[in-house]
Amino acid sequence: MASLKHNIIANYIGRAWTSILGLLLIPTYLKFLGIEAYGLVGFYMALSSVVGILDLGIGGTINRELARLAARDDFAVEQRDVVRTLEIIYWGLAVFAGGAVFLLASYIAHNWIKAENLDPASILKGIQLMGIAIAFQFPMSLYQGGLMGLQRQVFFNVILIVTGTLRGLGAILILWLVSPTIEAFLAWQVLASIVGSVAFFVALWCSLPKHRQLPRFRGNILLGVWKYAAAISANAIVGIVLTQLDKVLLSKMLSLEMFGYYSLAATVGSAIWMIILPFNSAIFPRFVQLHEATQTEELRLFFHRASQFLSLALFPVCALIIFFSSEILTLWLNDPAVVRQCHLIVSLLVFGTMLNGIASVPGYSATAFGWPQLITYTNAIQAFVIIPLIIGMVYFFKEVGAAVAMVFLNSIFVIFMVPIFFRRYLNEERKKWYLYDVAVPAVTAFSICSISTLIAPAGLSDLASFGWIVTTGIIVLGVTGITMEHTRALTHSWSRM
Repeated sequence: MASLKHNIIANYIGRAWTSILGLLLIPTYLKFLGIEAYGLVGFYMALSSVVGILDLGIGGTINRELARLAARDDFAVEQRDVVRTLEIIYWGLAVFAGGAVFLLASYIAHNWIKAENLDPASILKGIQLMGIAIAFQFPMSLYQGGLMGLQRQVFFNVILIVTGTLRGLGAILILWLVSPTIEAFLAWQVLASIVGSVAFFVALWCSLPKHRQLPRFRGNILLGVWKYAAAISANAIVGIVLTQLDKVLLSKMLSLEMFGYYSLAATVGSAIWMIILPFNSAIFPRFVQLHEATQTEELRLFFHRASQFLSLALFPVCALIIFFSSEILTLWLNDPAVVRQCHLIVSLLVFGTMLNGIASVPGYSATAFGWPQLITYTNAIQAFVIIPLIIGMVYFFKEVGAAVAMVFLNSIFVIFMVPIFFRRYLNEERKKWYLYDVAVPAVTAFSICSISTLIAPAGLSDLASFGWIVTTGIIVLGVTGITMEHTRALTHSWSRM
């Protein structure tokens, strides 16, 4: 458990650092680039996510395979061969992805992006740079998945912090000292992507067990993992399409300026993933090992413990942002025009991400137990329902409609996926999970935040508003923690120490 605690803490520090740094730098990006050019930055982030379709489940597969092999002795050669086999395929996919974006740059610049003030030549060059950056950035997912599977998560997060800081602060220096243009920003992203991939490549190979036999490509490894990889890939493809469809449609249907506003709101909404992903990345190998060892009682306890700690981390933060989105954006950006355009979208997107996070522990558990098809089935239902819904909502209600559609999309995880999970696994834990792991902490957090907004004095200064929000957050966190068994036990343990 000590190792798991260290991994969870390291994951939160690493993800929180890069996410918070990115959020803090957005006002500076807006100052140098303007909202329209920032819309192109949002397009780059969406494009990078869409290209993730070509991962083909390899990143998730290497995580599970290395975690599985690490639990056994004398598997050094197989671990190294797994990495080399998947690595060769992954780099080929990276070249293909980056080349495709580069070759399609002219079409995207002239037929997709609707800019009013940016020079078309700058947009074309920027998209070409996006293709190069994506080609070098793409392999980082493979090496990161490998480090997660080996549970070298402290090491992983040290590198993540260093490379993330280089990417963010370096971009500011480039915009300030070299050129305040979108081309300069994206050129720096190319360099940062190269540095990041090299760093994670070295980290993974240094973390693997040493052996005198050179690693080699083995086709039989692909035969052994292709079914799992295919299921993960299907999940990822549908998941990426569903989560990025709003941005893809909006980038075509809206002006680049309006898309910039939505991208800004989506960045705030996606910051909630820095709560969800580090936690789930840390617990996934543990779920794999407990399932492999058939430790049923420990698995049951760990499932509830993980669910409650994620609820404690998730609900207070989400409730605070949802109810105080306008005040938080005002303190952060100090731009009334941006706040008017973004605050409702922020609340909706945060709520949608929270729904996804609620169901993530059962979803990750099913994948760890060898049933990734559960997420595939869920995504298939979402695709059938949500694609026409998003198209209609975006057409009639623009960016707000897209945000509402994303709430509906993520609710399907809770409505459909979780009940199916409990039919197959941990059926006797269903009631406890719904009531004590989710419902009680959620109602507590949202009730306190709603009351706080109702009794908040009008016309507060920025400092007083900040103090009110922080005080509310502390109360929500404390009271929510008291409502759950495992968090109470941890608090009691800490107090005794």
